Amino acid sequence: MVDDPYNCLTLCSGSLNANPANNVAAIVRKHCDRIAFAHIRNVKHFPNGDFSEASHRDCDGETGILEILKAYHDGGFEGYIRPDHGRHLWDEKPGNVRPGYGLYDRALGIMYMLGAWDYMDKFGV
Repeated sequence: MVDDPYNCLTLCSGSLNANPANNVAAIVRKHCDRIAFAHIRNVKHFPNGDFSEASHRDCDGETGILEILKAYHDGGFEGYIRPDHGRHLWDEKPGNVRPGYGLYDRALGIMYMLGAWDYMDKFGV
């Protein structure tokens, strides 16, 4: 409503892909210049319409993480990227972390995404 560079979007790929009809990469391409915060997570859909959060690896869900990262990369994105909604791994026992915000799985997620970003930088993909 107000075209101002301080009016930005937080774009959550997982929430948008809860509806598999949404093409999140296309949404990123359209609005990349107005996205300040990329909230990246992956979801897996089930035949009955339910979905669950999945690891950030592209092959573990249907969100299209690599295509979304490419859309951000090609759009010159310089905002914040945050992996989200990981599972608890290793020594993260109940009471140590909030559900969905496991430290280790989010760390693995961001390193996966940064590795893909580095690959695009280096090889011009």
